[in-house]
Amino acid sequence: MNIIPCQPIPAQSFNVTLGGQSCNISLYQKTAGIFIDLKLNGAPLLTGVLCRQRVLLVRQAYLGFFGDISFIDTSGFDDPSYTGLGTRWQLVYLQPSELV
Repeated sequence: MNIIPCQPIPAQSFNVTLGGQSCNISLYQKTAGIFIDLKLNGAPLLTGVLCRQRVLLVRQAYLGFFGDISFIDTSGFDDPSYTGLGTRWQLVYLQPSELV
């Protein structure tokens, strides 16, 4: 499991390499919670997906993404909020071997 660095701000976009894959991640807070857009090699893979605590975000191997990503609440069981990104809520990359 690798931690993906995030900032405690309401909207952010950054590039990161996950399992050898070139990714662009956008996180943005709305009334319902934090949403994610994920691009793989510049092509949209996920768009406008609501982030929940300990719920895998990609889930479908046919999308061509190796592994998965999820938020983990280090202080309880709440869904993520931007104010605790990078501290309380960690965005993590799980390698395929960790998804069994």
